[in-house]
Amino acid sequence: MIVTTDFIDLPTADGPMRTFVARPKAEGSFPGLLVFSDIFQLSGPTVRAVVRLASYGFIVCSPEIYHRIEPPGRVLDFDTDRELALSDAQKTLVHHFDADTRTVLDYLHAHPKVLKGLIGVSGFCIGGHLTVRAALQPDVRAGVAFYPTGLHEDSLGGSRGVDSLARVGEIRGTLLVVYGTEDPHIPVEGRARVVAALRAANVRARISEYDGEHAFMRDEGPRWNASETDRAYAEAVGFFREHLH
Repeated sequence: MIVTTDFIDLPTADGPMRTFVARPKAEGSFPGLLVFSDIFQLSGPTVRAVVRLASYGFIVCSPEIYHRIEPPGRVLDFDTDRELALSDAQKTLVHHFDADTRTVLDYLHAHPKVLKGLIGVSGFCIGGHLTVRAALQPDVRAGVAFYPTGLHEDSLGGSRGVDSLARVGEIRGTLLVVYGTEDPHIPVEGRARVVAALRAANVRARISEYDGEHAFMRDEGPRWNASETDRAYAEAVGFFREHLH
């Protein structure tokens, strides 16, 4: 599908939250997706991921996760801004992320072109953890978390002792978690802890592993695995189409 894009400013208690919106140009209504970026905000790889998902027939919103810290429109560079991105993450706490999640979900519910009640979430790296956390919201029907960092360690941004895994029994929808087999940030033991928590809570979840490092779907830099990226997108889109019908 041909896609149209725009930036909007969603009001929050801490000021406007710049949000990238991509949707099919075609007439009609579509399921809605909230997509979280990695720690670099709305960089080229994230924007392209959002547009790609929208082209499959979704209305997709991706917020700037550091809107409390960085000016609107700030994109952090993968090579030169890595320390700044990590610092911004440490300054953002779990209750900030939770509030922003609710803001975007409410926007999607009110969107005139989003099919009523058909809302999903997705995200990459820190956004993968945010995806699992967003799935705790009762109105989220499906979530696809790509290599969720911090989930197995109970850490999110600057918060420690985060209860995301402890609360997975609250998930009412269904979940797909995607890992790279060679991911040093989420070792085998960490993945096993996530799987055990989901199974113990009887969450409707699927775990998929692909041949790749951390951020193997980021289409810039030496980690990108194009063929595995295509396979992961195919699984994710099929998953969303199955559960957001």
